[in-house]
Amino acid sequence: MKKTKTYMDKLMENKEFREKFNKEYQNLCIGEKIAQIRHQAKLTQDALAKRTCTTKSAISRYENSDYKSYSMPLLNRIAEACGAVLKIDFVPRRTKRIKGF
Repeated sequence: MKKTKTYMDKLMENKEFREKFNKEYQNLCIGEKIAQIRHQAKLTQDALAKRTCTTKSAISRYENSDYKSYSMPLLNRIAEACGAVLKIDFVPRRTKRIKGF
């Protein structure tokens, strides 16, 4: 049975759209992960800011999907303050397979 293409499937066929979407999705994921680990540690933004020697507004920016200037030192301090370890992973891009191979 052939899968029916959704509107999103059609959009993702466009290379420029797909690249922009993937970048925005990464930013969303980073912000969500920070908020998630903070909640698991039962910390408010203010409490996390104090533990990481930064401001509440900085934590709020880091949790915002529009933010794009993360620093490794602050990400590490956030992880440590929440009882976690920062892990960054590189994943190979999927390549198109040539028919017959």
